[in-house]
Amino acid sequence: MDMDRKIIDAVQVNIPFRMLYETYSDLFIKIGLNPEIGLDADALENFSVSEIKEVVLPFHRNKRSITVHGPFLDLSPGSPDPGIRKITRYRFEQVLKLVPLFKPKSVVCHLGYEEDRYGYLKESWFEQSMEMWRWFGEELQKAGSTLMLENVYEQSPDEMLPFFKRLRQYRVGFCLDVGHQAVFGRTPFSSWLNVLGTYLGQIHLHDNHGEKDEHLPMGKGGIDFSPVTDFLRKEKSLPIITLEPHEEKDLWLSLAYLKDLFSQLETK
Repeated sequence: MDMDRKIIDAVQVNIPFRMLYETYSDLFIKIGLNPEIGLDADALENFSVSEIKEVVLPFHRNKRSITVHGPFLDLSPGSPDPGIRKITRYRFEQVLKLVPLFKPKSVVCHLGYEEDRYGYLKESWFEQSMEMWRWFGEELQKAGSTLMLENVYEQSPDEMLPFFKRLRQYRVGFCLDVGHQAVFGRTPFSSWLNVLGTYLGQIHLHDNHGEKDEHLPMGKGGIDFSPVTDFLRKEKSLPIITLEPHEEKDLWLSLAYLKDLFSQLETK
């Protein structure tokens, strides 16, 4: 198998459900890409089960792996407002109903903690959030999938560590978003791997210049990805690796960069 095929087989490619449904489904199937399907409020409210099956079943027939990215905009699992927590849980319940159809290896969700917003009620936010993730992680485990909690605005891995410690029995994993860490993290990249590496189950790869979440193709920003490959070389198996291009052309650039970066890794 050539390296191009090995890289394509080894990664997921993030794409919102509507874009997949309206434009890119045939291309994904033709190339043999593994999708990480974004289920936002639009997808959950406006598409029928039959329309979802129309997109998903060809991936299963072609033995492609699927991961899911859960909804996150305006949601807060630890919100002090019970109404916000209620709609957050409702969105996750909608995702759960679709898990038997998607059969995803993982469901990625944003942990959602922001020190500047929730710092003054951190303890209560964490406990309410923990309750939400305990329920969702357990339900996903029962359904044959795995919850992955992703860093976005979290400044330090210590803000996320308590969740993985307390949710260990449900196999909840850490999704390291390298682009988010570069912009919003206030501790060195090495500390994220040192503190949370034990829980690492997925990696989101995209690039930026360290000032905003640009979602550039790999190699077109200022992120040094070598610590990622150095870490992965020491691991017995690779975590789920997801590319997050925002334009089609960015996908090809990231795949080419990844081919070079991972040329010394044995994809599994």
